[in-house]
Amino acid sequence: MKKKLLWIGLVLFFSTIFRMEAQGYWGRIEQREPTLGIAEVYQKFSTPDFQLKLVKASQTVAALRPSTGRSTNFDFTPGDRLELRDKDSLYHLGDINLRIKDANGNWMDFSTATTRAEVTPLTVSGNVLAAADLANTLPKDIPVSIKRYYELDNDQLVMRFEITNTQTTPVEIGALGVPMIFNNILEGKSLTETHAQNVFFDPYIGKDAGYLEVKRLSGRGPALLVLPKENMSFEAYRPLLDDPTPRSIVFEGFHEWMVYSKAYAENEWKGVEQWNTPTSLTLQPNETKNFALKLVLSEGIKNVQETLVKEERPVATGVPGYVVPQDVEAQLFLNYKSGVSSITVEPKGALEIKEEGATASGSKKYKVSGKKWGRARVTVTYADGLKQTINYKVIKPEEEVIADFGSFLTNEQWFDDPNDPFGRNPSSITYDYDKKEQVVQDSRVWISGLSDEGGAGSWLAAVMKQLVQPDREEIVKLQKFVDNTLWGGIQYSDGPLKYGVKKSLYYYEPDSLPKGTYSDEINYKTWAAWDHKHANDPGRSYNYPHVAAAYWVMYRLARYHEGLVDNRLWQWYLENAYHTSVAMVEKAPYYAQFGQMEGSVFLLILEDLKNEAFKDMATDLEARMKKRADHWEALDYPFGSEMPWDSTGQEEVYMWSDYFGYDRKAWVTLSAILAYMPTMPHWAYNGNARRYWDFLYGGKAGKTSRVERQIHHYGSSLNAIPVLKHFRKNPEDLYLLKVGYGGLLGGISNITQDGFGPAAFHSFPSTLEIDGITGDYGSGFYGYAVNSASYITQDKDLGWLAFGGNLTQKGDVVEVDITTASKSRVYIAPKKLWLTLDAGTFDKVSYNTKTDKIEITLGGKDEYTPNAFLRVEAENISLPYEKVRGAYKIELPKKGLTITL
Repeated sequence: MKKKLLWIGLVLFFSTIFRMEAQGYWGRIEQREPTLGIAEVYQKFSTPDFQLKLVKASQTVAALRPSTGRSTNFDFTPGDRLELRDKDSLYHLGDINLRIKDANGNWMDFSTATTRAEVTPLTVSGNVLAAADLANTLPKDIPVSIKRYYELDNDQLVMRFEITNTQTTPVEIGALGVPMIFNNILEGKSLTETHAQNVFFDPYIGKDAGYLEVKRLSGRGPALLVLPKENMSFEAYRPLLDDPTPRSIVFEGFHEWMVYSKAYAENEWKGVEQWNTPTSLTLQPNETKNFALKLVLSEGIKNVQETLVKEERPVATGVPGYVVPQDVEAQLFLNYKSGVSSITVEPKGALEIKEEGATASGSKKYKVSGKKWGRARVTVTYADGLKQTINYKVIKPEEEVIADFGSFLTNEQWFDDPNDPFGRNPSSITYDYDKKEQVVQDSRVWISGLSDEGGAGSWLAAVMKQLVQPDREEIVKLQKFVDNTLWGGIQYSDGPLKYGVKKSLYYYEPDSLPKGTYSDEINYKTWAAWDHKHANDPGRSYNYPHVAAAYWVMYRLARYHEGLVDNRLWQWYLENAYHTSVAMVEKAPYYAQFGQMEGSVFLLILEDLKNEAFKDMATDLEARMKKRADHWEALDYPFGSEMPWDSTGQEEVYMWSDYFGYDRKAWVTLSAILAYMPTMPHWAYNGNARRYWDFLYGGKAGKTSRVERQIHHYGSSLNAIPVLKHFRKNPEDLYLLKVGYGGLLGGISNITQDGFGPAAFHSFPSTLEIDGITGDYGSGFYGYAVNSASYITQDKDLGWLAFGGNLTQKGDVVEVDITTASKSRVYIAPKKLWLTLDAGTFDKVSYNTKTDKIEITLGGKDEYTPNAFLRVEAENISLPYEKVRGAYKIELPKKGLTITL
């Protein structure tokens, strides 16, 4: 009981720190003078889609609710905090920001939120619901007039700004943004409350085709789409860092939809390559221009594209997504009422795009080939003048990406100092890519301490790489890491804490170590500078999956290959994987009640215990995991962690719920994942699971250590595990495949040309670059390593598609050359056929759609892989080979062989 109370105290630590900080901010905000005018009368309007509530004095949005169904009490905006947020400088939906050049050539900022005053209502008629002249709430020296209208267009809600140049000379508007203020403030709410009351929103920064998705955390109910109506090209997405609403682990912050951004590109964002070319607008004297957004409801998250088509917006579909390996022939489908006038690529030659006709419904079809590594922007100009941008990331062929990654981890990141006082030798350690040096000291001790996500990330990735692409020289190094650093170092190996995992090998205790051990340039006076006692604490469950995964991979290498692993027997590795899994529950009971990142490894370990007929261990582990799953089954939303809200436990919660037949809980979990993991024509956001605080805990210290939406942090590839698992159960649902594969390839999209794997990519337009250290990337690479696969499917409109391979069709035969790094997993959707290899590779798969004949071509043997071990998950398929531990053992010739199923 004492231990449980201790862990409860620890798990509340992070929440308490941020809650106190947030309360301090909220307190200071609350003490300020109310200026929004909420004490006065509200205006209320009903439209076919929405119940709209405006603050009469400011005519900003006080509430926006769906009009029909069970969702009428749900508010897309933070109306529940209106009395706290009714002060100057706090943004609301309906505000506008501008940056205008003055007579001296300087940019001047203007905002309706800075100094509130009652706006002047305008007479309304026809389809106009409410209108106001905003002059009173803007500085007197603003050279334009702004009027705002809420109106109906074909019964749909439109918010329109009318801007007029009131000067006798031209006026240049270098920035124009409309704040997107929706209810993503999670502070002070339970998980059940947040999933019922809060939303996340994702931008497609695609110029005229851009839009914003607003989805409640549960993933259920209608989704709100904010669409361009008139002159609202989505050029940039700017964080509103000047809004005093306290940003923290429970509030990512607000952003604004920017139509023009040149003024920021010349100043705060100078030198940073933006998603779109920054532009400005010059208004002539007395010229007026309207800027309008339309708000519509989509029946659900999966209906977004359908809604876009209905609203006559351009829809782009990329296969396998928008991360394109250079050896993959990707596809792009464009669905729009107007024809394509031109397609351009920047940088020139980065992509090659060739038209290949049209689909049955008339969508234009293109082949996309990556030619130059790096970011690439495609601009599609339609015949009606509309411009759509699609952002791609071109990477090396997956095999090369992973080979470079493994080499970097076991060379540049290989720490080999026999005099290290902390016992970290040898290991793959955190690396600073900016300084081109290993991070052997950090005030957050785990970063240099080989544990927690931010410290274990590098060695975990180095081990997981061997599952994808075994390399004997790298494995020799990793064996030394296991024998000298992992077993008996990171993990206790004797005494009452046997198999416990430490929080960090590195610690701050200057009195117990020689002078000069610690750098004077690092601030160790923080809570994160654990002393030896705290670093040795085995009570954080999130450290255990890293260790268990390492043992499991080494077991697989020792068991299914010959001569790759020679320091330990395969039994030792599998038994240690089991004991580490059990130790997590025993030694970290409080945290273990939550889903773990990489927690799916426990299911993989259980399956191998069963395959090896380790009955007692399998029975014990299954019982312990069922107890956890039973607990999750009893909760509405079992996605907690040491953070108030998290996006990493869902992976394990889904996998065990699915395993034990808790189908409802698996569906609830999947729905929540889809709420924060969108699919859209942009490599950075496609399949990007939401995460916004780990630049603080796992990123580089300094100016980029901040609350910020992370691009393809480890959540992307981890959450892809349940999404793709669910697709294999529901192969008709292409939406799942697009989301899951976006997260899968997103998981390796940030690896550099020389093999450095960063913690994530920075989304702020002031940066738009990878983070400087490796940090917690290893957890993400785990997701790629255990989930990488090729998918062959057929869509009734798009035709035959390959994700993870190059597809050709000859008559009735569909043939796919496999392009993944591991080449070890293939799913043929029409047959619900799941083929996996414990050893060996798939070179090619063909499927005769008329006869159902399936042929697989296996690669030849190598020095360490004389046999392939093939598992077949499908009904009524058997092969004339011996079964070993549930897999067909197939002796490989030098040049491979073809097998007919």
